[in-house]
Amino acid sequence: MDSVILMLIGLAIFAAGYLVYSKYLGKRVLKLDPAFRTPAHEKNDGIDHVPTNKFVLWGHHFTSVAGAAPIVGPAVAVIWGWLPAFLWVTIGTVFFAGMHDLGALWASERNKGRSIGALAARYIGKRGSYVFLIVIGLLLLMVIAAFAVVIKDLLIASPTAVIPAWGAIPVAVLIGLAVYKLRWNLTAVTVVGVVALYALIVVGDAVPVVLPDPILGMSPGTFWIVALFVYAGIASLLPVWLLLQPRDYINGVQLFIGLTVLFVGTLVAGLFFGNSFVAPAINTAVPDGTPAIWPLLFVTIACGAISGFHGAVASGTTSKQLDKETDARFVGYFGAVGEGLLALGAILATTAGIQSVARWEEVYSAFNQGGVNAFVEGGGNIIEMGLGLPQSLSATVLATMAVLFAATTMDTGVRLLRFVFQEAAEVIGFKLNNIIGTLVVLVVCVALVFSQGVDGSGGLTIWPLFGTTNQLLASLTLIIVSIMLIRKRRNALVAMIPLVLVFIAAFWAAIVQVGTFWNGGQDTNWLLLILDVIIIVATIWVGIEGIAAMRRAANEPPEEEDADLTDHVTGRIPMVK
Repeated sequence: MDSVILMLIGLAIFAAGYLVYSKYLGKRVLKLDPAFRTPAHEKNDGIDHVPTNKFVLWGHHFTSVAGAAPIVGPAVAVIWGWLPAFLWVTIGTVFFAGMHDLGALWASERNKGRSIGALAARYIGKRGSYVFLIVIGLLLLMVIAAFAVVIKDLLIASPTAVIPAWGAIPVAVLIGLAVYKLRWNLTAVTVVGVVALYALIVVGDAVPVVLPDPILGMSPGTFWIVALFVYAGIASLLPVWLLLQPRDYINGVQLFIGLTVLFVGTLVAGLFFGNSFVAPAINTAVPDGTPAIWPLLFVTIACGAISGFHGAVASGTTSKQLDKETDARFVGYFGAVGEGLLALGAILATTAGIQSVARWEEVYSAFNQGGVNAFVEGGGNIIEMGLGLPQSLSATVLATMAVLFAATTMDTGVRLLRFVFQEAAEVIGFKLNNIIGTLVVLVVCVALVFSQGVDGSGGLTIWPLFGTTNQLLASLTLIIVSIMLIRKRRNALVAMIPLVLVFIAAFWAAIVQVGTFWNGGQDTNWLLLILDVIIIVATIWVGIEGIAAMRRAANEPPEEEDADLTDHVTGRIPMVK
């Protein structure tokens, strides 16, 4: 019953955040203008810049930023108890992630759809932008490499998810053709697409696919990784309307169906079967080796509270597809709310869905032992108890959801890293076309994934730095949004307060990790240590430049309200010296 109360409180907080706070941000702070000519219209090329229905774009944005992270982070963090995770997810979503994601989308929109790294050149300075590109590139590299391994593990651990995961690709292509070429009604297409996807899930549950060993001279794990990179490379080059948008849209709809099933299952299981938490509200007996809750909670739960990766996506692909500027509130802020809902579902599944206290203590016997598998196990139990669906089918639904979300993030990451490499090449003085840029991305990522062996374990080599790097990028993005608001003499505190809190937590965590990677002996992890130090130095550098830029913005005359519109008319982007 207590899980039901927590779920209802969480849903109420998210609803209030979107209906009240995001409305204030959109109207009073960012002043979203329905007449503003967005980059999707200004630079419409039918490939990357495509004006898009806001519901379809929300699906693309949400599933691109979500991945498996809103599941993994909370599913690991509940080792400190369900209450700290719940508080950070709800408060973080409403006041941190919502502002960050909406602000990043607005900032890019007002600057011809440029990435947040490129915006650093305008608002912080060229030196800061170089460091920004390095941090973003490193973050994307971590995401792509790690998610390739995560998806491979899921496909092997949940063979019932193979058919629906790969079958969703042709379904998405058909949906894209139906919407953009045949001009079918979106509602009808949505119904057909969702029915097709769930039919694939039923088929997959009945026909699990276990690959032979070896297959084409490779182990099943190696085969899946190679197949995933081939897919991601092709998907990142296709026009966004053909595969990415429709697939992400259907995934987004599927998520809401899945979450509805999970939340209704929680409600019925709590009210009629007395289901409750098996995990403590605050765990005072964490296993040996578990790091301190401060500051690790705030970097362990990134997506689902606040994540710098969202700013990279918002300014990398989403801003190029926004039909109206006012759509940014729904796409950006509600995209963050969607992640919060997923994180809330993960908290409930991993603390109230596990069958007994003993089983929970077994699952959480060490830090990082929870995760997607705990979510699938707990969520499957809740759905079976509350709605009577077989545990196998429930687990297949949740596993398919996790695979599709992770795959979405992976191929969007390849496209974004290609943008970063192309921007970096322009800085050096030459131009990378899309195909060469994509090949460079794939070569770098594949080399990292297989650097420790053919099992792909290299993909997780630098993953321990993801949390701190991701949150530091979020704070750097908030610096740019803050500068823009200061220049316009608007309420910059809505961005600066989350900026300060996230920066302190992430920077503290990065310092703590220096001691984790270095022990003065042969066990020192020199690769992670050097990268961690580089990230710390880069963050200090951009932080100093950002503070100086904010002081300049405060001392200069206020920017005209139509300054951005004027820039778009003249085509000039003023640069700081």
